[in-house]
Amino acid sequence: MTGAAVSVIHPLMAPACSLDGDIPVGNWIDRHVPTLIRPYLRLMRLDRPIGTWLLLFPCWWSVALASPGWPSPWLMTLFALGAVIMRGAGCTINDIADHEFDARVARTASRPIPSGAVSVRGAAIFLGAQLLVGLPILLALNRFAIQVGMASLLLVVPYPLMKRFTYWPQAWLGLTFNWGALLGWAAVRGDIQAPALMLYAAGLFWTLGYDTIYAHQDKEDDILVGVKSTALALGHLTRPWLWAFYGLTLALVAAAGRAAGLSWAFYAALGPAAAQLAWQAATVDIDDARDCLAKFRSNRWFGWALLAAVVAGRMG
Repeated sequence: MTGAAVSVIHPLMAPACSLDGDIPVGNWIDRHVPTLIRPYLRLMRLDRPIGTWLLLFPCWWSVALASPGWPSPWLMTLFALGAVIMRGAGCTINDIADHEFDARVARTASRPIPSGAVSVRGAAIFLGAQLLVGLPILLALNRFAIQVGMASLLLVVPYPLMKRFTYWPQAWLGLTFNWGALLGWAAVRGDIQAPALMLYAAGLFWTLGYDTIYAHQDKEDDILVGVKSTALALGHLTRPWLWAFYGLTLALVAAAGRAAGLSWAFYAALGPAAAQLAWQAATVDIDDARDCLAKFRSNRWFGWALLAAVVAGRMG
């Protein structure tokens, strides 16, 4: 939660879009969505899709890793829809739990609940509606995958509380956001095997890296409101820790590919993904909130690069 209180033009956004705190204004929501609905779409962060990508990619990687050839378009579509809904539900849970903290921080005070655009009760009802919409998507999977998907709620619900008790809430986020690495494999094969577990562990370290970068935006305000993060725990030692997190990510991804029997093409295609993580670790300026946000958002390119490598390894 950084203290940017004014509306600014962000270089990663369209020129017509500015920020009110961390809320994009003047975008498609303001132009095309009825006023009554806008706060709920912002509660879901539909205008900030990077979180959906970060939730979706472990699912897609795992489906591709488990598939004997091209990943099933049906499963890829189901997981894409599920990621949109469940990311929205997760953001709603987070904002309900954090609305008092958010009201005390300039960057987050304009969010729907602390600003008064949505009541806590209204957000809770909306959360239930999102979960009901997501249920048929989960039920379209096999029985074992349904059980795996339901188990993820044991991680999703407590996550907003972690930063009150530990300096490593990013680790809990990693366990939560990468659950799709297990679910995708389960959806294809009806079980969980070593490659899926290795991919899940890789995702954990990936999240530790990118969310530590993200948390450096918020470190001053986190101290003021009394919440914890890896950014505060690691401080000026963040860069070597990023190299360690991302190095373990790549090592575990490579191990998962080997365990799944991917061809040489996987390792050849892994280079761009490795380069993207190395670029983040080498160039991030942890004292520049805009650079931290840009590096955080760049992880969608790592996601695409790794997906391409896994598909190449299956088809090669």
